[in-house]
Amino acid sequence: MGGMNQTPAGERVHIAFFGRRNVGKSSLMNAFTGQDLSVVSPVEGTTTDAVYKAMELWPLGPVVLIDTPGLDDTGELGEKRVQKAKQVMRKADIAIVVAEAASPPQAAERKLILEFERKGIPWLLVYNKEDLARELPAEQKEDLPERGMDDKRTLRVSAKTGFHIRELKERVAALLPGETVEKPLIGDLLSRGDTVVLVVPIDAGAPKGRLILPQQQVIRGVLEAGASALVCRDSELEETLQKLVSPPRLVVTDSQVFDRVGRIVPESVPLTSFSILMARYKGDLAQLAEGAKAVERLGDGDRVLICEGCTHHRQCEDIGTVKIPNLIRRYTGNQQNVCEPEFSFTSGTEFPTDVSSYKLVVHCGGCMLNRREMQYRLERCREQGVPVTNYGVLIARLNGILERAVGIFKSV
Repeated sequence: MGGMNQTPAGERVHIAFFGRRNVGKSSLMNAFTGQDLSVVSPVEGTTTDAVYKAMELWPLGPVVLIDTPGLDDTGELGEKRVQKAKQVMRKADIAIVVAEAASPPQAAERKLILEFERKGIPWLLVYNKEDLARELPAEQKEDLPERGMDDKRTLRVSAKTGFHIRELKERVAALLPGETVEKPLIGDLLSRGDTVVLVVPIDAGAPKGRLILPQQQVIRGVLEAGASALVCRDSELEETLQKLVSPPRLVVTDSQVFDRVGRIVPESVPLTSFSILMARYKGDLAQLAEGAKAVERLGDGDRVLICEGCTHHRQCEDIGTVKIPNLIRRYTGNQQNVCEPEFSFTSGTEFPTDVSSYKLVVHCGGCMLNRREMQYRLERCREQGVPVTNYGVLIARLNGILERAVGIFKSV
């Protein structure tokens, strides 16, 4: 979903269209964007899976628009489609509930709105097909929604004629979450003129020809703070530090080389990792640091869930499926025996509703997920009493430097 010159999907506002089958969700999304993004048909259930489109949309800026299957689908296959639509609720920053202007209000829409209210998701109720409602005989209009009904949460539109589509964009823009994020990625740790050293290993697991997204985002955050970013590999770190006239304000490293970097960087210089920065930015650093303690209690057969927020190609030395399981095995075992927990893996949008059978959940930094989706996952663990941590926090604990790696955040 986009290249290096585009806003990452995880940083875009997610706007999702929900409703029953054949109320015109796909047509409305096409009218909203001015593009034929979704297939439309008078046949119920044409949209069989969520359709995502990242774009720049005036006056909203960078967004991800999501067209969902009908929430009233039936049958075994229909139930799977409904579950896909409900998955989208976990990441929606704004929900557009689509109903028919030419039909009486349905309980389904009221139920949806109550669900969004419960989740704290801003919503807008949109009555589509206003062109058809106007053609109805007077006696059939009596059961329709009040024509004067408009409290900034409802709007009549016609995807076919374009009626009120501009107003719809303005209404949605008014619902946008505020610009401020609870914690910036790195800017609040820096002052203008600071130097930050970023340690980026180039190994078999590094993507060819580019930096990974958290590294790109941290560099951007450093520049926005008026500071300087100095990037080097772990193999050149010691030489790089020696060349500096004064110590850097901060060293940020890839978590996988925490052990080596921790030995090179003087104790007087703050040290953290890209993954820990992401833990604070999109997650709950206190919860994730506390969750890492659960590794001390793991034993043979205990279930551990390892979650990737993206679906990248697995390398032979993949951090999620290979390196972290091996680190846990070595740490929890002893000189005679290697502990053997039972590892399970998920990737992309998949995350189990029930995590109660796991002794520990280990999540990636979540750079490809938006904050709402990451918060949903952490909340599921919190509600079910399951410890959760992330890659960088866990690796720091396994290397005995977690307290140092989170020390810089205690001053902000």
